Amino acid sequence: MKPGIHPAYRPVVFRDRASGLAFLTRSTLAPHATVAWQDGPARPVVDVEVSSASHPFYTGRSRVLDPAGRIERYHRRYGHS
Repeated sequence: MKPGIHPAYRPVVFRDRASGLAFLTRSTLAPHATVAWQDGPARPVVDVEVSSASHPFYTGRSRVLDPAGRIERYHRRYGHS
């Protein structure tokens, strides 16, 4: 790797605002806010709107709006019986 052209890769806490889940990973993001982490030192924190803890697909709360209506409409439109 060329020196001086890559962003710094550091530990960052990602916190889900909806569920409160927080996890530590590494990232090139440089947030200004910090949070006290479990291992002691304050870590930079990025607040995210949706993560696997709050996304309806991963939590099992997803809904299929109207699959029967769409299929019936397709059959009416294209003449299938």
